[in-house]
Amino acid sequence: MVKRIFDIFLSYIGLFFLFPWWIIFAFAIWLEDGLPIFYIQERVGKKARIFRAIKFRTMYYRKQSSVIAKFLRNSALDESPQLINIMKGEMSFVGPRPLIPQEINLGDNLDLRSSICPGLTGIAQVAAPKDAPLTEKLKYDLWYIENQSILLDMLFILRSFWMSLNRRWDIIRTK
Repeated sequence: MVKRIFDIFLSYIGLFFLFPWWIIFAFAIWLEDGLPIFYIQERVGKKARIFRAIKFRTMYYRKQSSVIAKFLRNSALDESPQLINIMKGEMSFVGPRPLIPQEINLGDNLDLRSSICPGLTGIAQVAAPKDAPLTEKLKYDLWYIENQSILLDMLFILRSFWMSLNRRWDIIRTK
């Protein structure tokens, strides 16, 4: 209950500050590469329910490269429309990474993983090597599920915020 209130509160703050930027990002994506603006993908959520995760589209159709797409990916702002998923209760700020339906058989403990909402960020995103195999990232997710707390959530959110401000998401962390 406290985590849900925390998620709603932070979502409102994020939407307040980011919505004007979303308009700019959407216009830039449209200008550089046309429609669609958003990429919507099915993901596995709490209780193994399928939901549609929303992201800014950063894969381009018409151009070889896109300045806005690179910026959004490097800063992780391409994920910011998932604040809507958090508001709807489909996601949380911090949790295991949301799997695509094809990945649910790759790891054990689906019941445990789907006992909580997947997160916009989590330990696998901020601490695991970027090139780690999915099975290794799933171990990080399971550790979080067993050790979750509001304090831990705040630490991961601050770490994620720092990484986004410094556009450090694109660097491959090594083991």
